[in-house]
Amino acid sequence: MPQPRKLVIVESPTKARKIQGYLGDDFEVEASVGHIRDLPQPRDLPADMKKGPYGKFAVDVDNGFDPYYEVHADKKQKVRELKKALKEADELYLATDEDREGEAIAWHLIQELKPKVPVKRMVFHEITREAILRALENTRELDEDLVDAQETRRILDRLYGYEVSPVLWRKVRQGLSAGRVQSVATRLVVERERERMAFVSAGYWDVTGQFAPTTGDDAGQAFRARLTGLGTERVASGRDFDDRGRLKVRTGVVQLDEASANAVVAGLADASFAVRSLETKPYSRKPAAPFTTSTMQQEAGRKLRMSSRQAMRTAQALYENGYITYMRTDSPSLSAEATDAARRQAAELYGPEYVPGAPRLYTSKNKGAQEAHEAIRPAGDSFRTPAQVAREISGDQFKLYELIWKRTVASQMADAKGSTASVRVAASLAGAAGDLAGRDAVFSASGTVITFRGFLAAYEEGTDVAEGADASAKEARLPRMGEGDPLSGDGLTAEGHATTPPARYTEASLVKALEELGIGRPSTYAATISTVQDRGYVRTKGQALTPTWLAFAVVKLLEEHFRWLVDYDFTAEMEADLDQIASGSRDRVAWLTRFYFGDGSGESTGWGLHELVENLGEIDPVAINSVQIGEGIRVRVGRYGPYVEDLGAEVAEGENPPRASIPEEVAPDELTVAKARELLAAGAEDGKVLGTDPVSGNEIIAKNGRYGPYVTEVLDLPEIDPSLSAAAQKKAKAAQPKPRTASLFKDMSLETVTLEDALKLLSLPRVVGTDPESGDEITAQNGRYGPYLKKGTDSRTIASEEQLFTITLDEALKIYAEPKRGRGARAATPPLRELGDDPTSGKPIVVKDGRFGAYVTDGETNRTLPRDLTPESITPERAVELLAEKRAAGPAKKRRTTTKAPAKKTTTRKTTTKK
Repeated sequence: MPQPRKLVIVESPTKARKIQGYLGDDFEVEASVGHIRDLPQPRDLPADMKKGPYGKFAVDVDNGFDPYYEVHADKKQKVRELKKALKEADELYLATDEDREGEAIAWHLIQELKPKVPVKRMVFHEITREAILRALENTRELDEDLVDAQETRRILDRLYGYEVSPVLWRKVRQGLSAGRVQSVATRLVVERERERMAFVSAGYWDVTGQFAPTTGDDAGQAFRARLTGLGTERVASGRDFDDRGRLKVRTGVVQLDEASANAVVAGLADASFAVRSLETKPYSRKPAAPFTTSTMQQEAGRKLRMSSRQAMRTAQALYENGYITYMRTDSPSLSAEATDAARRQAAELYGPEYVPGAPRLYTSKNKGAQEAHEAIRPAGDSFRTPAQVAREISGDQFKLYELIWKRTVASQMADAKGSTASVRVAASLAGAAGDLAGRDAVFSASGTVITFRGFLAAYEEGTDVAEGADASAKEARLPRMGEGDPLSGDGLTAEGHATTPPARYTEASLVKALEELGIGRPSTYAATISTVQDRGYVRTKGQALTPTWLAFAVVKLLEEHFRWLVDYDFTAEMEADLDQIASGSRDRVAWLTRFYFGDGSGESTGWGLHELVENLGEIDPVAINSVQIGEGIRVRVGRYGPYVEDLGAEVAEGENPPRASIPEEVAPDELTVAKARELLAAGAEDGKVLGTDPVSGNEIIAKNGRYGPYVTEVLDLPEIDPSLSAAAQKKAKAAQPKPRTASLFKDMSLETVTLEDALKLLSLPRVVGTDPESGDEITAQNGRYGPYLKKGTDSRTIASEEQLFTITLDEALKIYAEPKRGRGARAATPPLRELGDDPTSGKPIVVKDGRFGAYVTDGETNRTLPRDLTPESITPERAVELLAEKRAAGPAKKRRTTTKAPAKKTTTRKTTTKK
């Protein structure tokens, strides 16, 4: 059989296998497995370059911002394989993604492989047979402007990170990082938390009741209405208060308290209610546009509870296996073929009346929209329904495909039609006393009735519902009635409410905010959100993103000393400038020069990161790492975590003020002055004295620590001789006996823990008994990951903390008789899932539970599952890809101790082979 004469290079092994099946034996399809080279860390530069112009950034900022690229250590074998395949080919097709990253990967491949055969750039938006064959017939040249834009972005991020991050290391904490988009995203989350901390809740009351017509066809059909007016004044609701708890409008609005609300109820006890006004309007609602990267992430978060990273991973797998079109796009438009397919399918499934007379056309509202692919939609010129793909995909992939299919089909369906009705019901407060006497009480209700569902038959877009919002009011249906009709009024109830602070960002709402501000690109949002979480700037509480105190310190430093770098408008302007570089209308070197060196004006509008960093002046680390809470109490971000300190407390000269660690579960907006004083009292140096151990005679105290509340004993230890050397003092201290310490159980608190509780906790570990076969002692212990049994080196998790004191030897032996599972497993365990054979090794792939969590393995290569995957959600294709990436990475890289020979510089931009 003749050797293939055409080499096609794509990014991923999954994509390569799929395309190989479409192209046949005349083609060889290989995967680069992402980027093959990048800017190295300066410490990894060749020895003779470390002191030269590339030494600081691996970029020569004085000579056109020339980058130095190096093949990744784990990609050298892959590059050798690609070069070997290229020697046997007479044509090279670069089929990487048609965006900036994909274009850059193609350029780097050309620079490194140095092909001597014709090179063709092959692009497609979906992996179907028809699309691949069309792409073969419509190749193009490499887009140098897209490459310029990607390279500019990469250099920009290197300059930003390498200049700003060291300032964070010196003034906040070692190992922190700053980034062009991640820093702004962190600032958004911190600013929202600041709003919540400053928020003052307002109390208000309202009155609701059940009303029903007493005559007509709908007599007795009740509806619920709320008091909205008293005489000429409007009754205040939550939206009438500002964040300081004050009414926004002082005149014409009345704020009810408990007494006045109850007086209204009493005054209407014998009132006669009637319809004062009834207004009906036609209702029409259009479908949402097909998915872009951003809207897909938002909807996957709202409806499927997927993180942005999980949504993108799942979409990537769907794309590479030919189920959807390319998932990185700013465009909501559909091709004519896709529009026809959606309209045809809507008519088949729901009826011709559900399809409008003309196709719907969608365009991006974002002026900076780039990479104008189609919207994300089902692949092909005719769509497969979710039922048709259900046998091929499952779990997260099926759920996301179904969401994309519904959104696409609905986008070409008819408007939903109906009517909205608003009714005002009034009665006189004849029986009321004081200022209320004789005034009219007006109740209001509204509802929407859908008479033709239209696109709603297929899909309805989700929303980010604000805290306290009433989502049911829209769907209320009102009975038929007319102006002046009498109504019965029952169940009048006075209810108290409190305004709520602005809702924290979720991943979906943060993505929406970033896109609205024009910051970053939707294709990078998943990575940005993952980065701020991995760096310890943001934690997740349920679906909400909560900033850490560390984030407060980082944002404070950036706001005070790098203001323009975290300015929202400036960051959006940078994104627009990168778009201009991508379109060829702006020069990359001139732009980078202005960003780094400035335009000489000395103004922030003239930029100049280098000058800004060189002239920062003194930065007070104590001030940067402090957040004032009130009444002399502040939060400090320390080396070992955040803590509160009371500057108003009286202390002896030279002593620190009272301090207490802040438990991780306490969010910043929950740390009030009262809560801080509670922590200080519980975390005082002496702790809360619980009593004396009757056996040892040692005092037992309860304290609050970084990892939560705990109990410990106070030992009467001799003082260490201060005349000893520091090393001798340290050795003497290490030789002293250590106090027994135990964390409180989850159902315990510092306020309620007793001496009896503490002594039980300190009695752990408890000897359960001895294994009659091995003779090993079995103990019950409480550890970082919860309660467990230990027998020699074999540990087994137990169900509850209470079992530490109640589990018997027989029960422990039964647990040890079962196959071991969970953390620290040493014995062989059955696989959690089987995923078929690996195409490289030919061996079966299984998912197993390991010491560090679930992992995939073919018996030769192991790869821990990424955070966004579970044993249930991982697909066979994704497992194959993970194992391929792990093989490509090779053994863990060791730090070099010998001088590396100078590498050849490969940054020339003139070697692109044209079609």
